[in-house]
Amino acid sequence: MTINRRDFIKASAGAVGTAALGNLAGCASVQTGSAGPKVVVVGAGFGGATFARYLKLWAPQAQITVIEPNTKFVSCPFSNTVLAGVNQMEDITMPYDYLKQAVDNFVPDTVTAIDTAKQTVTTAGGKTFAYDKLVLAGGVELLFDKVQGYDAEAQKTIKHAWKASADQTGVLRQQLEAMPDGGTFVMSVPMSPYRCPPGPYERACMVATYFKKAKPKSKVIILDGNPDIASKKPLFLAAWKKHYGYGTDNSMIDYRPNNMPRMVDAKTMIVGTEFDEVKGDVINVVPPMRAATITGIAGVRDGNSGNWCTIDYRTFESKVTKNVHVLGDSTLTNFPKSGSVANNTGKMCAYALSEEFAGRQADPAPVVTNTCYSAGSESTAFHVATVFRWNEEKQSMVPPPNANGISSEESELEMAYMESWARNVWADTLGLPESYNFTAKG
Repeated sequence: MTINRRDFIKASAGAVGTAALGNLAGCASVQTGSAGPKVVVVGAGFGGATFARYLKLWAPQAQITVIEPNTKFVSCPFSNTVLAGVNQMEDITMPYDYLKQAVDNFVPDTVTAIDTAKQTVTTAGGKTFAYDKLVLAGGVELLFDKVQGYDAEAQKTIKHAWKASADQTGVLRQQLEAMPDGGTFVMSVPMSPYRCPPGPYERACMVATYFKKAKPKSKVIILDGNPDIASKKPLFLAAWKKHYGYGTDNSMIDYRPNNMPRMVDAKTMIVGTEFDEVKGDVINVVPPMRAATITGIAGVRDGNSGNWCTIDYRTFESKVTKNVHVLGDSTLTNFPKSGSVANNTGKMCAYALSEEFAGRQADPAPVVTNTCYSAGSESTAFHVATVFRWNEEKQSMVPPPNANGISSEESELEMAYMESWARNVWADTLGLPESYNFTAKG
């Protein structure tokens, strides 16, 4: 199959707005040949699922196996709206049915071992898969042991909700509903880098918007491990001031920078920092994080004190292990760790491998885009958008100088865009058909 650079760029831009490529990818699976390269994908989130679909579209001879422990896809982007009561868990939960149709083998299992010398992957179910190319798209690993007292027992009460699920996001919503009016919601922000830089600050907005309607005497305390708001600071401050009285004596939001949680006590419901002990009725501590567990199993965590994975930006191949490619949140890059970047880099990696399989060179100057929306209230949102291009001299992906892809202010129109973006990126990632009935709303 031949694909030129213009075709790739058109596909990358256009697929997010249509389900047509999802249908094409499903059809491509009938064109496989037994001699095609074996590609194993671990993780079917925004990066892994997108990669698998697009590689099958562009290199239909490839034999693609996807290994994913979850039975359904649950979106982290938009999950904060569940905490606000705007959406339910089922609204951000979608099937893997169409992805299964697009690939050769979908394995509902967990990877327990990787032999990068023999190029094999073994699962908890006892299956072993050989690979020519291994793609790791496992997201992040949460480091609970970095917070004293945040053991398995405490985790039953204190939810992070940073990997969206019924047990995390759903339970946290139930805790907020059960909280008395006048209660305190204590949440934390881990030190950068972490998954979804604006996510915690959006979470504060969504919890506060719920309190404003249902529990107006309640407060949100933000314990931020960073010295300042890590993303979209002017827009979040404007939203907090406009909707939640920030900066006044009646502020619903109490923001405390340089306050990394050092300990939690689930029995007394206390979060301890270097400066204070904070008591809450509901506690939401997000621990520090690093590249997904699966990258540790593969031995490709080599950057930032062994916490993240360095990659060749042009192919997403690990810099320490050949034929292992890493996508999304696990990588050590200057991209934000977002669903948009994972989706986009999934396509970039698929393109690079399809070119390699065809005996051609990948694009020497690739482009990666990021678009990230955040809700400031129940009805308003804002965004940041950035384009990164490979710079040979700097050996890095860099944004253009003086780029300003950020909203001037929040608006209801941007909330409509946010909802549209979510539906389009879900469809593009999972191959959902045009007739799919989305229920999530902005």
